[in-house]
Amino acid sequence: MRAVRYDAYGATPRVVDVPAPACPRDGAVVEVRATGVCRSDWHAWQGHDPVPLPQVPGHELAGVVVAVGAEVRNRHVGERVTVPFVCGCGRCSYCAAGDAQVCPDQYQPGFTGPGSFADLVALPAADLNLVPLPDDLDFVTAAALGCRFATAYRALTAHGRVTGGDRVVVHGCGGVGLSAVLVAVALGARVVAVDTSEPALRLAGELGAEHLLPGGPEAVRRVLDLTDGGAHVSVDAVGSTATAIASVSSLRPRGRHVQVGLLLGEHAHPPLPMDVVVAKELEIYGSHGMAAGDYPPMLELVTSGALRPDRLVGSVIGLDDAGAALCSMSLPSTSAGVTVVRLEGS
Repeated sequence: MRAVRYDAYGATPRVVDVPAPACPRDGAVVEVRATGVCRSDWHAWQGHDPVPLPQVPGHELAGVVVAVGAEVRNRHVGERVTVPFVCGCGRCSYCAAGDAQVCPDQYQPGFTGPGSFADLVALPAADLNLVPLPDDLDFVTAAALGCRFATAYRALTAHGRVTGGDRVVVHGCGGVGLSAVLVAVALGARVVAVDTSEPALRLAGELGAEHLLPGGPEAVRRVLDLTDGGAHVSVDAVGSTATAIASVSSLRPRGRHVQVGLLLGEHAHPPLPMDVVVAKELEIYGSHGMAAGDYPPMLELVTSGALRPDRLVGSVIGLDDAGAALCSMSLPSTSAGVTVVRLEGS
């Protein structure tokens, strides 16, 4: 089969021929119809998040099941599916409790094993991890769900507990940040979007953000002014020392900070203002995706039209251009939205 592969950190990803994956006894092989190009893939390619080499990136996918293992009971060949970027083992107490996103023996396509920048991808524990897609949800839109959108949805519903009228600030308007804007607006929140990119801010405004602020030293002060003393919920969708501190500092008393952006390398241990956390009784959460079992309510909102993840798709490319799209994330962004790779046959 064809796959995009890099052989060393920072090496140019290229389309190569590789053996088709074997089907796990408890898993499935999915023919990939579309897959997102995510900044998490870029972090792995750069070596910020170490992965086995050589590696096939890609973890946001949608496609069709073409094989199932002997132990699979509930999934079948021909089924249209997506999958969380964190696949649980299906055997531990965390998976049994519905928390596969923190499974100690988790599998992540594109990180712990070959990913979805390929014709086929093998996935473990199919009964636990595969999510059937509604018939009217196209593959490109579905591919935008698996990492950034689902992560943002759970961050705001499970951790942020956003309700109508809440003030929400989103620091960073990449894929996950724009997803957070879209979800927060759908939940009835009034949203402040912060980013250094004008195209990203424009799209955040089109998605319903009420205020658009350039990132920088003055951003927190302006957030506090615009939200009558601070947000109920603040999301760091970037993953840097500066944005994590800014997110916590943007909250009103009893507010909730949700860390969604990956904090890697020199940003792994930011000096958060814990004096403010104590004085304001703030809540701090990490959010690491969403288990497959939690997808149905989100998909119901998508099929009803209340949530429109298709509005996040900025460009659709072919597999031959996927490596270049990954490399382009090293440069300042001149566009906004999610890039999705659509494979032949979709």
